[in-house]
Amino acid sequence: MSSRIRFFGVAAYEIVTSRGQHILIDPFLDENPGSPIRSEELERVDLIIVSHAAFDHLGDTEALAKRTDAPVICGGEVKAYLTAKGVSEHQIRATTWGIRVEVAGIEVQPVECHHWSQIRMPDGSFASGVPMSFVVYADDDLRFYHYGDTALFSDMRLIAELYQPNVGCIGVSNPYEILTRVSGPGRLVTGEMGTREAAMAAKWLGLETVLPCHYIDPDNDDVRAFLEHYGDAGKVVVQKPGDVLEIG
Repeated sequence: MSSRIRFFGVAAYEIVTSRGQHILIDPFLDENPGSPIRSEELERVDLIIVSHAAFDHLGDTEALAKRTDAPVICGGEVKAYLTAKGVSEHQIRATTWGIRVEVAGIEVQPVECHHWSQIRMPDGSFASGVPMSFVVYADDDLRFYHYGDTALFSDMRLIAELYQPNVGCIGVSNPYEILTRVSGPGRLVTGEMGTREAAMAAKWLGLETVLPCHYIDPDNDDVRAFLEHYGDAGKVVVQKPGDVLEIG
């Protein structure tokens, strides 16, 4: 049996391993206008991995953790928020860059992420912490890199050398359909990486298969520009929400 990677839009993914385990990463579903399903429709969840506390990445972690009792891997600020919302602290494995963990039989390597993570707590205060990218050792032939909204940085080459991800998602755009939730003057010209930077990141990481992400509709100029910058450096699979990629 092969492993499968299903894309829900923005940076939300489900990995189903060859052993039948279901791993959710950044499960932004219920308020995601592109997601083909809602969180309550997921019948099995064995592990939830959260890169940082932004609403479009933390997503439905609270509801899913409470309904399924699935363990959660996240940073300290996300753990603080989830426990304040009533998720058992014994269900949550907090970690940070460098501290590899094994939860539900899946090894997960947190790696450097150049971004931010902050969230308003139930009492009105703010919590902030260290955002993470991950290499998820889902199967013998699937070492999945999740970029966690990182910007470009040169030590991506070191991640490639140390942890050898072979399939990975790279942010190439902004999910324009939900940008009204991000207030402020002017406009966002790029996401955390521009299209040329995203292509460089994919090359530095040594990915055999690249999944562009951080969009809802893949039919946009950023995706086309990324493909032009990346050229024939490797395999690229442009998924629309709901698409499934089989590995192996």
